Amino acid sequence: MTEIQPAEKVEDIEIRLLLEALYITYHYDFRNYSIASIKRRLRQAREQMGFANFSALQERVMHEPDMLPRLLRYLTVQVSEMFRDPSYFRALREKVVPHLRTYPSLKVWVAGCSGGEELYSLVILFREEGLEERTIFYATDINQEALHVAESGIFALDRVRLFTENHRNSGGKSSLSDYYQAAYGRVSFDKTLRRNVVFSDHSLVTDAVFAEMHLISCRNVLIYFNRSLQDRAVGLFKDSLVRKGFLGLGAKESLRFSRYAGAFDEFVREEKIYQKRGA
Repeated sequence: MTEIQPAEKVEDIEIRLLLEALYITYHYDFRNYSIASIKRRLRQAREQMGFANFSALQERVMHEPDMLPRLLRYLTVQVSEMFRDPSYFRALREKVVPHLRTYPSLKVWVAGCSGGEELYSLVILFREEGLEERTIFYATDINQEALHVAESGIFALDRVRLFTENHRNSGGKSSLSDYYQAAYGRVSFDKTLRRNVVFSDHSLVTDAVFAEMHLISCRNVLIYFNRSLQDRAVGLFKDSLVRKGFLGLGAKESLRFSRYAGAFDEFVREEKIYQKRGA
């Protein structure tokens, strides 16, 4: 007799096949993401998109490319806020910026930029510290829709109160309202904030180093990767940073168990800011 597989085991098989199909067909590689995280997001996608099982979802995505952006909204994390964790940005302002001032030109990479909240936070911080003109910012994400949102610089008006409070607590030297205009329930950030920004599709899973950076900020991205993928990303950051360059991670992230931990010193331990060693 043919053994009947438990429903959860069938689901796991379907998920593996779906992730493999996404990689082979569209070159989006989620196979080494944290399985608990990816399963939770896929279940949400399946339910809200109205599919009875993952096999049905896979069939539609494989045969209808327009379905891919809808699925990617669930698979890529798009939750952020400007100056999120203000103490992190205060540490950048007070402890990292003095080192960055010593360079004649700077490159900053916001990896996994989502809708652009962290990017605009850094550009504003650099403008307030007099470093914007000598800096090129690279904002990357695997989600094209997120990149379009980031490039537009438009956010819901009801989010601005939190943005403003975070900016003030981060040591902001101006009013956040100096950087945007409000109308029709939205705010549009000044186009000049994007004049030194390069928006680009880049995957920490499959893509390589593309420039030499002085600061990389990749916050709350690694927590969604498994250990081997975390190591790949950290290795990419190591190879992308100049000697004595800086890496900022999220509050729940660490290099402690990374195979590349020895390449970095803890620069501001409590804010998860690291400095690449000089050797």
